[in-house]
Amino acid sequence: MRILLLPISLLYHIVLSIRHKLYDWHLLRSTQFEKPVICVGNLNLGGTGKTPHTEYLIKLLKDNYSVATLSRGYGRKTRGFKMAETTSSYEDLGDEPLQYYKKYPGIQVAVDEDRVEGAHLLWEQGAEVVLLDDAFQHRSIKAGLNLLLTEYQHLYCDDFLFPAGNLRDVRSAAKRADIIVVSKAPEALATEEKQTIINKLNPTEKQQVFFSHLEYAPLQPLNETAKTETAENTDSVLAFCGIADPEPFKTALERLYKNVVVLPFADHHAYTENDIKAILKCYKNLAGEKKIIVTTEKDAARLTNSPYLCQFDGAPLYDLPINVRFHEEEKFNEEILRYVRQNHHHC
Repeated sequence: MRILLLPISLLYHIVLSIRHKLYDWHLLRSTQFEKPVICVGNLNLGGTGKTPHTEYLIKLLKDNYSVATLSRGYGRKTRGFKMAETTSSYEDLGDEPLQYYKKYPGIQVAVDEDRVEGAHLLWEQGAEVVLLDDAFQHRSIKAGLNLLLTEYQHLYCDDFLFPAGNLRDVRSAAKRADIIVVSKAPEALATEEKQTIINKLNPTEKQQVFFSHLEYAPLQPLNETAKTETAENTDSVLAFCGIADPEPFKTALERLYKNVVVLPFADHHAYTENDIKAILKCYKNLAGEKKIIVTTEKDAARLTNSPYLCQFDGAPLYDLPINVRFHEEEKFNEEILRYVRQNHHHC
């Protein structure tokens, strides 16, 4: 079926290539800042792990610099520049920005479709480092350091442009990256296999390739019922998620619990009252006396300040936090810190 879509992908390739050339020839304007701007992006349509990698950078930098994140705010009902605040909901910001704000209250979190204008406003409000979440394809803003993520199981070099494949940009765009991160790799990966992947990616002399893997933290309670109970000795788990790639989430839970039932929703799904009722119905039909409901951090963010969250009262609701670990952590950290140090004097 996808072979039949190749002509459409070819047209898409031509349009994107012309667009890139217009930027390369400076016929379209690209704004670069003299201050530290780090972009975390990918060529795929989703599922490479941009959010936990952005959080990794927040944790690395927040104790020594005034860090700000800038996203488009996918799924929000607002427009223009918006800063996160205590009353913000998914409709105001989108799920990833709200997650950053909840987990790291000391940083600035903003959304704006116009990344250049958004960055200007963040500098005015005292930001020292701006992290661009999912802006690799936005040529109107030129980050000082570009991190390109590609998933271990779905390398961009093995894929095609949408709709024949899952790429949203041409493969040659990868040449603009400073660092390529092979995400969701196994924790133990042989040197030979790493080299095989690096050879396939064929980086330029200036590009560095790093490997990262996911690590799951203990479950975090999301309601009073979960806070008063323990998730240990659980018979069954009802998991629900609206993310691009639910498999790692499902696999992580299956390692912890014997009976796991997953209810998948569309990526960035905005939960309705009927959705919550359907989730609770599945939960009640689960086997076993000791059972819990688990979701992802992104989905938990979408439920923040939701009028439907109270419907889970009586059912223990948790989220499963996710962390990123790099195989060469010290080397990766030093690359990021060196870039920020070299450009921080402009602040």
